[in-house]
Amino acid sequence: MLDLLLTRRSCRKFEDKAVEAEKKEKLLQAAQLGPTGKNTRPWEFVVVEKKETLQKLGDCRQPNQPFLPKTPLAIVVLGNTQKTDTWIEDVSIAAVIMQLEAEKLGLGSCWVQIRLRESNQGMSSEEYVRKLLGIPEYMAVLSIIAVGYPSGTMPAHQLDEVDQAKIHTETY
Repeated sequence: MLDLLLTRRSCRKFEDKAVEAEKKEKLLQAAQLGPTGKNTRPWEFVVVEKKETLQKLGDCRQPNQPFLPKTPLAIVVLGNTQKTDTWIEDVSIAAVIMQLEAEKLGLGSCWVQIRLRESNQGMSSEEYVRKLLGIPEYMAVLSIIAVGYPSGTMPAHQLDEVDQAKIHTETY
């Protein structure tokens, strides 16, 4: 796992190549196998591949997200607020697991924060995405995970980036 974490970097440039159905399925399976408080599993996902919709998703944030219209796959990560008060934590874990699975499958990914952000359309990012995709009010929009085959590579992280001063034993 440490090797996977060292090589995983946010990817904002993707090849013009679709993500295969079996890889999409693995991403969504992996996301749903993560732990949740009291096994509530409050996550749901909207898979977006249509160029027209991806283009509109690019306006979900202020400033805009110019790589979203160019990604072959965007997975909108939702949390059912009626199921649990830990939906943010539970759904965040699912999104991170999805990103790690993407790395394992040779795909790049980037988290686009939606919760508590503003769109280019004079409304919250969450409201914009909810209206665009027909998401019901009780489903909170946490993030969008852009996924595709990376165009180029970035250098891996190094273990010397780990700051031992941030680790405390027994007390702060």
